Amino acid sequence: MNFTLSQHAEKMVREREINLAWLSATLHAPDISQSDQDDPTLVHVWRRIPEFGNRFLRVIYNHTTTPPHIVTVYFDRSIKGKR
Repeated sequence: MNFTLSQHAEKMVREREINLAWLSATLHAPDISQSDQDDPTLVHVWRRIPEFGNRFLRVIYNHTTTPPHIVTVYFDRSIKGKR
């Protein structure tokens, strides 16, 4: 694995049945990327997941750590239709 997961992110992956390959693809080849407004160490990335109804997976991670540390991950309903 080329990233680490916070306890919260691990819980979200299990509960929401998020495929780690989707998470990795989102992290490494996002459709959208944006810096966090409040925390300069965090980056928000989104990627459309065709296998999950074309919904956007959102991954928030700390880009200052090696490997990147995933803070949270979820399917973001607010991005639907914006891309």
